Amino acid sequence: MRIAIAADHNGVALKTRLIDQLTSQGHAVDDRGTHSDEVVDYPALCVDVGHLVAGGAADRGIIVGGSGQGEHIACNKLHGIRAGLGFDRFTTEISRLNNDSNMLILGAKVISAELALELADLWLTTAFRGGIHQRRVDAIMAIEEDEAYR
Repeated sequence: MRIAIAADHNGVALKTRLIDQLTSQGHAVDDRGTHSDEVVDYPALCVDVGHLVAGGAADRGIIVGGSGQGEHIACNKLHGIRAGLGFDRFTTEISRLNNDSNMLILGAKVISAELALELADLWLTTAFRGGIHQRRVDAIMAIEEDEAYR
């Protein structure tokens, strides 16, 4: 799988661990920054990774921030993105099973690195179950087109 990944200054160390895990699993990883603990604004990172995912250059995207809240909001403003905030196994799995999330947001100040690695693996290996959930995802995506929910 082609995975684009980025982190703000709070998530650089966790991003490095995630890249190591992902590449060892055979994924092609595109590290979009940042690469130091110098303060950066995360919205630009979210846009960069989100455009790669929405445009098809990456299959999925992962963003690491401090809490992940701002990144979650920013990513979900992007056309074609369904970002899930991963803070436990249940919410991470549901973001794939029911919502077909294509971006995972992790908070380096909220969860342990070990849990983050586990959640990333769970998220990447969980398939969207479709069915009634496809209708709901279609309705969510219609909101981007300013279409009425039906």
